Amino acid sequence: MSRYTATIEWKRRDSESFVDLKYSRAHQWRFDGGAQVAASASPHIVPLPHSVAANVDPEEAFVASLSSCHMLMFLSLAAKRGFVVDSYTDEAEGVLERDDTGHLSMTSVTLMPHVIYGSQPPDRETEHALHHSAHEGCFIANSVKTQVQTRLPER
Repeated sequence: MSRYTATIEWKRRDSESFVDLKYSRAHQWRFDGGAQVAASASPHIVPLPHSVAANVDPEEAFVASLSSCHMLMFLSLAAKRGFVVDSYTDEAEGVLERDDTGHLSMTSVTLMPHVIYGSQPPDRETEHALHHSAHEGCFIANSVKTQVQTRLPER
């Protein structure tokens, strides 16, 4: 078993009253390896200036973690099959909307990986199979109830 930690820190500014909901949602994420990420509520949820559009919001991080996990699994599987990958870009997209119970929920995440191969690329069927196996092996995707899809670009 492995454990993963993150420290999330927010502090109220002296000039903010708080109970009127007019306080900054800006905060910091710190990870065990030393990385720090400026975070905030999404401006789609909390209007500016009480959110920070330039900071990472939890919804973006959710989509990014699914995409990153899928990519890392895909790269490993491709390497094991002898396919050389030169680059991998994913413009992943998550949809936040009301679910069947009426709660706001990330109801779908669509991964749109674009892979450039340094050698002979796999045929389309093999590439789909690699992405399917990457999805099956991604423990982040296996941990959420959100439907996670992969949509490849046309060649």
